[in-house]
Amino acid sequence: MIATETEARTYVAGLTDSAGMARLEQFAEMVLDENARQNLIAKATEPHLWQRHIADSAQLIENVSRETLGPSASGPWLDLGSGPGFPGMVIAAIAPNMPVVLVESRARRAEFLERVIAALGLAKCRVEAQRLERVTPFTARAISARAFAPLPKLLELSAPFSTKATTYVLPKGRSAAQELESLKPSLRAMFHVKHSLTDPDAGIIVKA
Repeated sequence: MIATETEARTYVAGLTDSAGMARLEQFAEMVLDENARQNLIAKATEPHLWQRHIADSAQLIENVSRETLGPSASGPWLDLGSGPGFPGMVIAAIAPNMPVVLVESRARRAEFLERVIAALGLAKCRVEAQRLERVTPFTARAISARAFAPLPKLLELSAPFSTKATTYVLPKGRSAAQELESLKPSLRAMFHVKHSLTDPDAGIIVKA
């Protein structure tokens, strides 16, 4: 279990290289700076940014196969309701050679994401500054969403971007098991819950 900022940094460092850590350090600074202007994250979580937000996002990569992350996989990683960039921007910073699409309809947050992409030099990451329903469908290799919509609604809205090969990694906090139970049995059987490394009571809904 990742319980401190030091443990969180050590964990994330094991998932990327020094350049990736430098990108994440810069991203963290930008989040804290921007948080003074718009409410990106709860003020109480600022001292725990690496544990509560960055490591919490980075752990999703461990639930995705190497084939999904590799160059042979089709389509980008799609992050729904990216907000300040959790988890999508963290994924893009760790794996800069993988296409990542961040969907964020709130203009100020989308503008912040654009600034981060430019500052970090993430050439394969882009922002769709509109509601998911207005985004032209494409095949996604993976779909993530941290606080986007209840699971049935999320699956309905993301269906145009999903194939049998699409991986889902959905951090759902303490409601993970309950949300999974809300699905029809045939759909529920495609998913399972993994324990979060940053919160012993939280879960990640996964379809690999």
